[in-house]
Amino acid sequence: MAEHSGKDVLSSDVEIKGTIKFQKELLIDGKVEGEINSDGALTVGENADIRAEIKTKSITIYGKVQGNISVSERCELKSKCTLQGDLKAARLIIEEGATFIGKSEVSSGMSVKAASKGPEVVRHEESAKPAFARA
Repeated sequence: MAEHSGKDVLSSDVEIKGTIKFQKELLIDGKVEGEINSDGALTVGENADIRAEIKTKSITIYGKVQGNISVSERCELKSKCTLQGDLKAARLIIEEGATFIGKSEVSSGMSVKAASKGPEVVRHEESAKPAFARA
């Protein structure tokens, strides 16, 4: 694997079945089926269709994810994304218009920085359907 500081990209015409491991930052805009494991930051692009178990440091979702996610720091669900699966994170941000079907666990026991006052859930939804049971 080449060493560089830029974000690696899997473009919208890429389809992968298997396990993806990366170290720093990865943008996936294609189709992935399997597992994604990293100590880095994952961005799921608008065109992405991911069916995988995901374990990363942080994740930002613009596209579709079906599978359970566990992040040690921050999870951000953008306005047009769809997440079907259970989520564990130290911080959770959900923008208005995001679709989240599953359970969430927001826990300060998951490596929150010392400057933080604890778990933080920011929810910008106005729909009547609760996206998660615990805030």
